[in-house]
Amino acid sequence: MKHIKGIVWIFGITMAGELLNRFIPLPVPAGVYGLFILLGLLMSGIVKLSDVASVGELLLDLMPLMFIPAAVGLIEKTTELRAVLVPFAAITVVTTLFVMAVTAKTAEFVLNHKNGEET
Repeated sequence: MKHIKGIVWIFGITMAGELLNRFIPLPVPAGVYGLFILLGLLMSGIVKLSDVASVGELLLDLMPLMFIPAAVGLIEKTTELRAVLVPFAAITVVTTLFVMAVTAKTAEFVLNHKNGEET
């Protein structure tokens, strides 16, 4: 029953995010709306972390399976991708390094701020 409750919460919040995306004319993905709704519900105590934690962990464990169709699609289009392989690889490396740097600086800021240090 606990898993059913978590699935209902997560899919209900996902549906609410989809509805907001449809009715609010902003270039914001539906998943972002859903994440903010979930954050608000968790912070307000309406949804308990224990209600959605086990289902969230299950979905995270299954997430790598969702990339298999995309990878197969890329493998099928290798001849078309050869023309853009170098720019694609360069963009991937640069953006990955950028995201890693921003994540590290954000984590460093949060940890310093949590410990009471000023940066």
